Amino acid sequence: MRGVISTVEREASRLVAKAAGAPGMVGAALAKTVTCTAPYTWPLAAAEDSTEYQRRRWHVVAYDFGVKFNILRHLAALGCRITVVPATTTSEEVLRLQPDGVFLSNGPGDPEPLADIAREVRLLAERLPTFGICLGHQVLALAFGGRTFKLKYGHRGANHPVKNLTTGKVEITSQNHGFAVDPESLPEELEVTHINLNDGTLEGFRHRHLPVFCVQYHPEAAPGPHDAAYLFEAFTALLPSRPAEVAA
Repeated sequence: MRGVISTVEREASRLVAKAAGAPGMVGAALAKTVTCTAPYTWPLAAAEDSTEYQRRRWHVVAYDFGVKFNILRHLAALGCRITVVPATTTSEEVLRLQPDGVFLSNGPGDPEPLADIAREVRLLAERLPTFGICLGHQVLALAFGGRTFKLKYGHRGANHPVKNLTTGKVEITSQNHGFAVDPESLPEELEVTHINLNDGTLEGFRHRHLPVFCVQYHPEAAPGPHDAAYLFEAFTALLPSRPAEVAA
């Protein structure tokens, strides 16, 4: 919902006109404006900053569509070295970094204008384990031929019930998005894994044959809820091999 708050202008009609003239979200490729301008490595804790330790870690390339740093903290805590790249990074550029897996981040705006990014993601998802959150979930859907739409009422807050169709459990989740994936548009090779119990919208899917999955909500939420934190371990379980433990 668009609105205007003013301490100067008191004429209601002028304020309404300003609100009506504000740009809408549909068609806004905001991920390309909030992304980083160059690749960077997520910092390692000082005690872990050794050649031996880094050699034993997985290397994950994370697309920055507006990434939340707490996501990177979760991945690092599980043993990932992380290279964060701009939203428009090509699949060829990512493959040159020789990652073990790819992460697609959250971010703002309409996913539909990101068709060029979705094409690159498809090329990567066909070759590497891939995990997407929020906008990353929507981009993955587009990559495999799905469609998205704008919700009449966006999902905002930290108390959304989501059912995991694989386990039958209900997770309380943190959400902040105005667009969703149309489950009817998903091809046969994609399997729905999570649904929203408030409105029945799609909250997650996985590929039936490739190590690819994603969710619409935020499993890294701080200070919580933490019901879905297991998804980060599910991602690392798909990576080629677990790093050896560092000797004490």
